[in-house]
Amino acid sequence: MDGVTGDGISRRGLLAGAGAAVAAAGLGACARRPDPAASAAAPTTPVAAGPTLDEAALRKKIARMLIVGFRGAQVGPDDWIMKDIGERGLGGVILFDRDQLTGESRNINSPAQVTELIKTLQGAAPHGLIVSIDQEGGQIARLGPQNGFPATKSQAEIGALDSPPATRAWAGGMAQTLVGIGVNFNFAPVADLAVNPSNPAIALLGRSFSADPNVVVSCATDTIDTYRKAQVRTSIKHFPGLGSATGNTDFEAVDVTDTWTRAEIVPFQRLIQSGTADTVMVTHFLNRKLDPDRPVSLSHAVVTDLLRGQLGWDGVVVTDDMQAVAITSRYARDEATTYALEAGVDQLVFCNQAVYDPAIVTQTVEHVLGLVRAGKIPAAQIDRSVARIDALWPPR
Repeated sequence: MDGVTGDGISRRGLLAGAGAAVAAAGLGACARRPDPAASAAAPTTPVAAGPTLDEAALRKKIARMLIVGFRGAQVGPDDWIMKDIGERGLGGVILFDRDQLTGESRNINSPAQVTELIKTLQGAAPHGLIVSIDQEGGQIARLGPQNGFPATKSQAEIGALDSPPATRAWAGGMAQTLVGIGVNFNFAPVADLAVNPSNPAIALLGRSFSADPNVVVSCATDTIDTYRKAQVRTSIKHFPGLGSATGNTDFEAVDVTDTWTRAEIVPFQRLIQSGTADTVMVTHFLNRKLDPDRPVSLSHAVVTDLLRGQLGWDGVVVTDDMQAVAITSRYARDEATTYALEAGVDQLVFCNQAVYDPAIVTQTVEHVLGLVRAGKIPAAQIDRSVARIDALWPPR
């Protein structure tokens, strides 16, 4: 595949070139690292709220934009996650089979147990809860024989078959499993191209359907359509393409400037143009050809100019884990949150795996509220993000 253009190209030129390239092509979770204290970021100086700013309602809206991980195979009314759901309006949770910091079982021990856990969480949510998981298949499957669920093929195995009936049957089995326990959001499918066979985050784990964009788009389309029929939402990842990387953003800062090519956008472009995507997950790598300073998940040039502007995506943009080392090694929590919102993301994911922070919801909500008070983030932007989220998961 053609490489990126030379170092002298302007960022605007590259973004325009990316749009032209995909059109010509036929258009179509976390490391063990201490979380830097939020106080390391420059504090926002609040100003008096205007008379029309309903702060109580705004706090609930901000909380709706968060998806958070927690510990426990069972939860009770006094647990922080239940209070964040019931009292603060937390939008979603993400489930894991293992706790990264302790190595112990986290949320999933058996089908009956996790079904009851999800019922308890949903029962605390006044308007419904997004329950998410990483169930890609193969090695990246939180539900598997280790906790009483069926084994699943990887995306690489399905892509090698390149058979729509086989893809739909595979996705249908996983969708049935998710619906059976109450999960309504799967962080899948991976739309990355397997262009680097030594990629430790994608190819070596069998997470990509193929290096061929036609196979990726075909398999992803059948997968998403199958999940939609089961009323499970999905997220195509990892925009703008993680397939050429040589590292894993969960565990290290990753720079793809010299390996990434414009062809890696093609599957995302085609899935967006066909109306197939539910949400788009932006990853955390640094690509200095797209933004010389910030990781793509925190970049206005990538999220707003490229994804929304060039590719025309007007739906939910969700981050990869905001506690990944690729972020925490460079930014304090509140600083990264500010940049992500300024970039134009709608949902912020905090897995609570690389660190464990039971105050993540309350502190993030207060920080974002301060940004709105100070005029750094418009209240109308919060409203737009919540409207996008509610369109996919309507409040009950």
